[in-house]
Amino acid sequence: MSLRIALLGLLTASGPSSGYDLAKKFETSVAHVWQAGHSQIYPELAKMSADGLVAVEAEGARGRKIYRVTPDGDAELRRWLLAHDPSTTVRSETALQSFLVPLLEPGEALTVMRRLKDRGEAHLSELEALRVRKDAVMDPAHRWGMFGAYALDLGLRQARCFVEWADDSIADIERRAGAGQGAPDPT
Repeated sequence: MSLRIALLGLLTASGPSSGYDLAKKFETSVAHVWQAGHSQIYPELAKMSADGLVAVEAEGARGRKIYRVTPDGDAELRRWLLAHDPSTTVRSETALQSFLVPLLEPGEALTVMRRLKDRGEAHLSELEALRVRKDAVMDPAHRWGMFGAYALDLGLRQARCFVEWADDSIADIERRAGAGQGAPDPT
């Protein structure tokens, strides 16, 4: 997925917005699935404007621009949603650490896995709190009332699965260490 698509989606869902407004909306919604900072959002909006995907609807004080999605931008978003086959390959430092953790002594491996589990539980708590906030304001009857709900549900399921995986991995390392086998073979 590209930042471009995320921004087109936010603009479509929320209506005309400034770069600042989009960055704030990004932080409380899309940032849970796609990371981007202010320093990436503003240049991408300029490129999208040059490519005809968004237009500047109004300009205010200090160069503040209000962007709206153009018909070409709407077509690009729809094309991506309907035809793009998302990659299932994910670069994950957590997965890399879990791949390499058998290289450590069992006590060290347990420390790493417990740290990963703690982070996973914190992430799960954060998503559960987000779900409570979203449920309080969500209007499922409105087209955009469900905006982000499916991604949030996916994130919650992944976070629960992650915590379960961490528990199982910790138990396996403890079992192997108790049996004198050390950490599992990394191959």
